[in-house]
Amino acid sequence: MTGANNFSVSGYGPARGGISRLLARDSLARRLDWPILLSAMALSLIGSALVYSATRNRTEINQGDPYYFLIRHLMNTGIGFGLMVGTIWLGHRTLRTAVPILYGLSVFMILLVLTPLGATINGQRNWLVAGGLSLQPAEFIKITIILGMAMLLATRVDAGDKQYPDHRTVLQALGLAAVPMMIVMLMPDLGTIMVAVIIVLGVLLASGASNRWVFGLLGAGALGAVAIWQLKILDEYQINRFAAFANPDLDPAGVGYNTNQARIAIGSGGLFGTGLGHGSQTTGQFVPEQQTDFVFTVAGEELGFVGAGLILLLLGVVLWRACRIARETTELYGTIVAAGIIAWFAFQAFENIGMTLGIMPVAGLPLPFVSYGGSSMFAVWVAVGLLQSIRVQRPMSA
Repeated sequence: MTGANNFSVSGYGPARGGISRLLARDSLARRLDWPILLSAMALSLIGSALVYSATRNRTEINQGDPYYFLIRHLMNTGIGFGLMVGTIWLGHRTLRTAVPILYGLSVFMILLVLTPLGATINGQRNWLVAGGLSLQPAEFIKITIILGMAMLLATRVDAGDKQYPDHRTVLQALGLAAVPMMIVMLMPDLGTIMVAVIIVLGVLLASGASNRWVFGLLGAGALGAVAIWQLKILDEYQINRFAAFANPDLDPAGVGYNTNQARIAIGSGGLFGTGLGHGSQTTGQFVPEQQTDFVFTVAGEELGFVGAGLILLLLGVVLWRACRIARETTELYGTIVAAGIIAWFAFQAFENIGMTLGIMPVAGLPLPFVSYGGSSMFAVWVAVGLLQSIRVQRPMSA
């Protein structure tokens, strides 16, 4: 009878209690960072429209279905959203204890790419293909590098044993990051290496490690780049991309074609664009890989400066809120994880948009949340889940 009485109150009590719990200061809904969540979702939905426009007439790749890529982009977004929810549910602290397993799994997967199970797509052997499904394991080493380095650098600091990571701990963290990076270099996937280097620098800066490590790594990176160039470790097409970046007029019909057509597409959009589905460069299929690496050209041409600016604004909101999460958390581990994600998103977005404008070399990096691609979409949504977990699990006084 008591239960019946509690369940009545004119049929309003339970609903009112549910709403009260939902809006309570310590509820999950109130503690989520909604600007990040809504901005990331808006970017993915804008990406859906851009991917559809870029592929609806591409009968050679869409299998005769104009909605082929649109449906898969939405599915990837949905799966990514589910991975975010799962990440929040597990929590970044639980994942901290699972870092050795996650690290070993990610290294094993990128090693598989170098076996006969690996596949070459668009000149890069960095894919696993099975049963019509494809996976790019290198996308996930960004997450494991962040989590692994954060675990090592923050352990003794969060325990109160030290104020900053010592030199031995920094060396261990760098060694952890170096193993998957060297394997990825064998593919070679230059774009992922560039992002990983920026992540490592961002993590070290956030950890409070001595600045000598940062300057030392910058110097080592410069020497390494010269050595890679001189030893001809890169494939010829990658070398040609850098040559075309240094001199756009070097081969306008060959290696410089992508960048030149991308700038034409963006420049033709004007203030408000030609309208979705009405861009001559996009409809005419003049820009290669327009649904993935060069998706920003669709925004520039068909949505114009306003539409392209909206994408930049939404990316800015994600980065701004991530910076706030990194600043407000009271544990070094959470700060480092957030900083690594910030470095990853900021550089990858800058590189992707920069290469379409001709101010950065073409490196084959997708635009976070916007470009078509399951592996990339899954990885960035897991990163959003980590940011949300850091915010949700911080003390309310922070």
